[in-house]
Amino acid sequence: MERDSTALVTGGGRGIGQAICVELAARGNDVVVADLDETEMASTVELVEAEGQRALALQTDLKRLEDVESTVEAALGEFGTVEHLVNNAGIAGPTSACEQVSSEEWDETVAVNLRGPFYTCRTLLPSMKTAGYGRIVNIASVTGKRPLRQRTPYATTKMGLIGFTRTLAAEVGEHDINVNAVCPGSVDGPRIRRVFEQKAEATGQSYEVVRQRAEDESPRKELVTREDIANTVAFLCSDDADRITGQDVNVSAGKVMY
Repeated sequence: MERDSTALVTGGGRGIGQAICVELAARGNDVVVADLDETEMASTVELVEAEGQRALALQTDLKRLEDVESTVEAALGEFGTVEHLVNNAGIAGPTSACEQVSSEEWDETVAVNLRGPFYTCRTLLPSMKTAGYGRIVNIASVTGKRPLRQRTPYATTKMGLIGFTRTLAAEVGEHDINVNAVCPGSVDGPRIRRVFEQKAEATGQSYEVVRQRAEDESPRKELVTREDIANTVAFLCSDDADRITGQDVNVSAGKVMY
């Protein structure tokens, strides 16, 4: 039997994050939507409430510790506890050769993709430990397991997020807190299309060629959907995944098998 729970999802205003919020709500969770864009969060709130669950939208800049702390404080004030934390927010970073990446681009990618999850975990873990229960899911990438040319900042942060996941799982397991990562392959949607466009421009290839090559990397010859990711996250937050921690779960249509 699933417990009545509250989930905090970063980057929940659109795309994968929105799909995660809706799926968690469909499974009986109230949802805290943390994002920078108030307009996009409003759409997610409507979808969560349509599932019969409560929703709280909080504008949050994950690069700022004070923002994260005020978001967690508001979430705990509204719902009492937050059992599930999904660190979904992330940016693609530049598509450039390493020597062409600016310091600002590097720092921005690291700040969002690594510092953000660190801040949310550090801030929320004390209440999870007090409750003696918690489920943390970090959205990493198959790029966290293999190189990706012209994407050094992104690859570095996603590899780091997997290391963070494993180490944190070892630290907090005795408190019945599980920490796992989900590693999507190429997820169809506006973000990956922008990446394909940037790669096409950087390499002199057409968009269609870049996309087809990405699809051909998978045994299924297709990209994955945001619902695929949301279903996996919901499973890792469920009682069915009680003995699963410290794992990085691929959702890549077979693109990566390790």
